[in-house]
Amino acid sequence: MAITDITSGDDSRATAASGLALRRVDGQPVRVLVVDDESTLAELLSMALRLEGWEIRTAGDGFAAVQMAGGFQPDAVVLDMMLPDMNGLEVLGRLRAQNPDIPVLFLTARDAVEDRIAGLTAGGDDYVTKPFSLEEVVARLRGLLRRTSLAARANDSLLTVGDLVLDEDSHEVHRAGELIALTATEYELLRFLMRNPKRVLSKAQILDRVWNYDFGGQANVVELYISYLRKKVDAGREPMIHTIRGAGYVLKPAA
Repeated sequence: MAITDITSGDDSRATAASGLALRRVDGQPVRVLVVDDESTLAELLSMALRLEGWEIRTAGDGFAAVQMAGGFQPDAVVLDMMLPDMNGLEVLGRLRAQNPDIPVLFLTARDAVEDRIAGLTAGGDDYVTKPFSLEEVVARLRGLLRRTSLAARANDSLLTVGDLVLDEDSHEVHRAGELIALTATEYELLRFLMRNPKRVLSKAQILDRVWNYDFGGQANVVELYISYLRKKVDAGREPMIHTIRGAGYVLKPAA
């Protein structure tokens, strides 16, 4: 199944503020299979990918992954190299026997260089090393899915909410045509907010996506960086970043 970026209108699952959502060409959500025996990590990955508007299934071992792939027909697979019943290369071979073109993103240990080389040599499309940021996994998957697309949009690097524009290629941010200088963390936070316009995001969700999944800090770091963003994005303008008491934060076009 080919993948394309389509205009999704008011669909609350749209990831790009301009309404661009990565979907199958039949309009259905992208399907991703997450294979990892660490249940907490698999759940965090699933939550992050569902925020992209994608349909997610998880498997805790290779046998379950192969069985599930047959019925689920995923468009991409996130695959841990080390599973309790078989290694990732064997799972890759069985998945490719079902679907020779399915993109596979390997998860590997930071020091397992031989695993990364073996995975790519065997036909894996990309890899990330643990520990990783959830944002990195999402970005890698979007890149893999676009490369399988027959009709990718040329301007899909731009996120737009009202007069606020973020270019994911150049990392430049403008509001009303004025360039806004952001630190790396401020940029990642703003990008996450802009990929989920009009959606209330909790502090826990923001921590999971902007900081590493095993980040041990307190939720007040989110408050701190939200305040930094407000000073740069909303200063002297109609506010776009809003606090929803007891729930989290939301970015939406100025009234």
